Amino acid sequence: MPEIKNYTMNFGPQHPAAHGVLRLVLELDGEVVVRADPHIGLLHRATEKLAEHKTYLQSLPYMDRLDYVSMLSNEHAYVMAIEKLAGIEVPLRAQYIRVMYDEITRLLNHLMWLGAHGLDIGAMTVFLYCFREREDLMDAYEAVSGARMHAAYYRPGGVYRDLPDSMPQYEASKIHNAAAVKKMNVNRQGSLLDFLEDFTRRFPNHVDEYETLLTDNRIWKQRTVGIGVVTPERAIALGMSGPMLRGSGIEWDLRRKQPYAAYDELDFDIPVGRNGDTYDRYLVRVEEMRQSNHIIKQCISWLRANPGPVITSDHKYAPPARESMKQNMEELIHHFKLFTEGMHIAEGEAYAAVEHPKGEFGIYIVSDGANKPYRLKIRAPGFTHLSALDEMVRGHMIADVVTIIGTQDIVFGEIDR
Repeated sequence: MPEIKNYTMNFGPQHPAAHGVLRLVLELDGEVVVRADPHIGLLHRATEKLAEHKTYLQSLPYMDRLDYVSMLSNEHAYVMAIEKLAGIEVPLRAQYIRVMYDEITRLLNHLMWLGAHGLDIGAMTVFLYCFREREDLMDAYEAVSGARMHAAYYRPGGVYRDLPDSMPQYEASKIHNAAAVKKMNVNRQGSLLDFLEDFTRRFPNHVDEYETLLTDNRIWKQRTVGIGVVTPERAIALGMSGPMLRGSGIEWDLRRKQPYAAYDELDFDIPVGRNGDTYDRYLVRVEEMRQSNHIIKQCISWLRANPGPVITSDHKYAPPARESMKQNMEELIHHFKLFTEGMHIAEGEAYAAVEHPKGEFGIYIVSDGANKPYRLKIRAPGFTHLSALDEMVRGHMIADVVTIIGTQDIVFGEIDR
């Protein structure tokens, strides 16, 4: 009688749930996964090596392209590492702007995750709902930086510029007539802060809509409850962070435990799960969206009441105002040196981490006193979570592999970096 053997199968990279660049080699016993071997490197862009050949400022836009759904959170860790090394003081208004945009980024990330995770498991409608709200937040990115995704808005010492006093407006076209455009521009009559305040008023109802579609939906629960369970002990041992760790019941959040920027001035809760399964991680991220909305509201109130500088006045690290640069020789020299040669950072090393939407995102920089890093290392949360995929999928069916990839919220830009 012939011996029955397990067989191996490629899952991706062409699979719709494999994010285009994840190749999993699955060892299967029938339809049950015995082992999963993630193969990475199909997207490798050598960001860490490229940074050694660019000035500190030239490397900043690379950060947007790591986890390309959490652009400004990546930038925040990078500029914080430079500020630690150089001892740069960041104005308080810039700190609040950074916090507000970090939370806008968290919403952008979780909306993309929820829509794509739903789509992977078979829930089509929630994807369309999530992208409706992402559109407004992308407009908030564009208003400050001119770009919808790769903003390059943070700078060592602050942010590129203050928040604009007016929002771009839709114009009449073949598709939308004047009456339709007037309706679309209702919440765009004031400043960016007015636009965001209107968004924060509407957003909790939208989160209720997502929950109506999914939270008590029996098909959603059949696909997520008890799938990919990680115990608190294993979550810590595997190096998990962010919602992956909090979903297992560990209350660890860098915004609370190692506060940075203005987070210690703000009021918010840290949601945690109980069972460590895919359903709990879903609930944690949904509640995080509500908490982010609450933080954005507080930032809007503070920014309205407290005008001030948004970037350091030390011209060794930040350019002088354009007007003074054109009238003052010394400031012209500062400007010229900063954008040709770049800033020189004192010898040393620094690690800075932020509570990125996916977990702890860290940047480790070693400086030898030159105008570019001697070494740069990125601590990507997705890389650590992917390494735990084998343990999470064992004993599950092939269909559950899709669910577990979704619950990890993997974006390959930061994994292959």
